[in-house]
Amino acid sequence: MNLTPNLLIKNVKPVGTGYQGEETLDLRIKDGIIVEISSGLDQNDGEELFDGGGAYVSGGWMDMHVHFREPGYEHKETIETGCRSAMFGGFTEVACMPNTKPAIHTRDVVEFIKNKSKRQLVEVHPIGCVTKERAGKSIAEMADMKNGGAVAFSDDGDPVYNSQVMRVALEYSSMLGVPIINHEEDLDLSRPGHMHEGEVSARLGLEGTPSIAEEVMIARDIFLAGFTGGHVHVAHISTRKGVDLVRKAKADGLNVTTEVCTHHFDLTDEEVERRRFDTNVKMHPPLRTQDDVNAMIEGLVDGTIEVICTDHAPHSIEEKEVEFIYAPNGIIGLDTAWSICVKRLLQPGVLSLPEILEKLVQNPRKILNIEVPRLEAGNKANLTLFNTDEEWIYSARVVRSKSGNSPYIGEKLTGRAIGVYNKGQFCVNTINK
Repeated sequence: MNLTPNLLIKNVKPVGTGYQGEETLDLRIKDGIIVEISSGLDQNDGEELFDGGGAYVSGGWMDMHVHFREPGYEHKETIETGCRSAMFGGFTEVACMPNTKPAIHTRDVVEFIKNKSKRQLVEVHPIGCVTKERAGKSIAEMADMKNGGAVAFSDDGDPVYNSQVMRVALEYSSMLGVPIINHEEDLDLSRPGHMHEGEVSARLGLEGTPSIAEEVMIARDIFLAGFTGGHVHVAHISTRKGVDLVRKAKADGLNVTTEVCTHHFDLTDEEVERRRFDTNVKMHPPLRTQDDVNAMIEGLVDGTIEVICTDHAPHSIEEKEVEFIYAPNGIIGLDTAWSICVKRLLQPGVLSLPEILEKLVQNPRKILNIEVPRLEAGNKANLTLFNTDEEWIYSARVVRSKSGNSPYIGEKLTGRAIGVYNKGQFCVNTINK
């Protein structure tokens, strides 16, 4: 990564803002601003040159659901290492969840994260807590945190369990114009589940988390959204009936949005058995059935699910290399997200390239009221360069996160981000093959 205010990117296929990725053009950046998109552009004095070799270029991708762990859990991830992983994955902006220590429940912690990430290419948007210390009892200082830079509110890692607290939170968030992102889980139904409750968990003798634990909470929040007029964003949706509930809420005109993690439209609960209790397939919500995976893809196709995210959740080797029931939930996902999109959405023809990018570029920013990057002269250069056909091995030495808890280690993947540009900085991703 280097400061590159003036850059000529040759031979790329723009996707977005009227471009469909069909024409190879050049893109000129001056002082961090796109000044020209055309063919046959010549390099100017003082201008760096990068040949995209026919790669695609779009507005910079955004992941609206990551855990960067700082402050408090820097042994898992830091803002710097999280940004490094985001860049490798093609993301120029992220929104980080507040289950840190201290939690992001006051303006000073919001500003700490903003200041800590100021020099990074990746723009880090803090998500503030709904409740003080994420304890679920009293509303945090939401307006003050928004003034400090918070873009949404969530107690993610745990749900906002008390319905009255959730009601008040939605009323406040409506006044502030930001969403409440809820971790949809009825704890009395879900605990101490270690995987999805179903045939596989019964076979393995593991206590499971049933789908209804997620669906009951989604239903409650939909009713509260209708009652308050607030904006509920359903975090990391994973069940067919959950998608059906959101679909119905949208049809009823309620302000309900949702996201899906890449692993939830790729892997199933059978991985726990197939991989012999590998803790890198333990997450929450858990991997569900093939029918649920199919429902995630159907929801992406019909627009019920607006956003693709990762729920990037780093854990140290020491924490994950224990018995399955004792391991923490979560996997890293920024490095591999695009390859999973290519595998499950693009290659099978489920979604077109512009349709996938809408869920990575426009929709997360619209939900969080963040400016959407545009491929037009006069706009800030916030870009992702990527391909869809390059085969590469996601080996342990390729991992850019501080942690390595990924179920994709050692796998051959297709498609990757080859570079990102944002805030006048340019990073080209290389892999030692």
